Amino acid sequence: MLSHEQMHHVAQQGRTLHSVYVYQAPVRLWHWVTVLAMTVLMATGYFIGKPFLMLPGNDPDMYLMGYVRFAHFAAGYVLAVAFAGRIYWAFVGNEHARQIFLPPLFNGAWWSEVMFELRWYFFLEDRPKKYTGHNPLAAVMMFFLFVLGSLFMIATGFALYSEGAGHGHWSDLLFGWVLVALGDSQTVHSLHRLGLWVLLSFIFVHVYAALREDIMSRQSIISTMISGWRSFRD
Repeated sequence: MLSHEQMHHVAQQGRTLHSVYVYQAPVRLWHWVTVLAMTVLMATGYFIGKPFLMLPGNDPDMYLMGYVRFAHFAAGYVLAVAFAGRIYWAFVGNEHARQIFLPPLFNGAWWSEVMFELRWYFFLEDRPKKYTGHNPLAAVMMFFLFVLGSLFMIATGFALYSEGAGHGHWSDLLFGWVLVALGDSQTVHSLHRLGLWVLLSFIFVHVYAALREDIMSRQSIISTMISGWRSFRD
């Protein structure tokens, strides 16, 4: 959150607009690569679980499911590599680069800020607070639903992938234990598909919250993930 000193600095810089550099280029690149990868993963994943299209002709000749599965696996690789790079940047980037990975979960004052933001989103507060990075509620949601959710989807996804890749494949060595830990392949498949709906629900809320804050809190949210700069209009 902006301090009183920072707010005074905002007033000194200009009455209508002040910008702070928040998200570095690697963070912004990761965000949009992840958006693309997850879009492909969700579309192809739903199709794999529940095919809704039949092409005319001989299916082995059309190879529709094979192309869909290939797109799903390729997007999974992109997501995993991008996520690994994002974890690296959390250590070498600025303070905002690690915010969603290390929220202060044991800080009582921080949880008070979370509750304030929850009241703000439910229209129980009249004025928003200003934050240069994620607000505390957004950080909570990003950590528990997106970060942990992505890790879960990567682990279960590559565990299922290892069944086709075969024993001794790197996916089997790294994630084969997930099949044993969660019971069997069908259970992992069901949980992986459930994770799709959890992440999809999070994305809808995430987009709504970004649009809402852009309008109601009078600070840039969406454009910040394009330019890296957060602008405050008050």
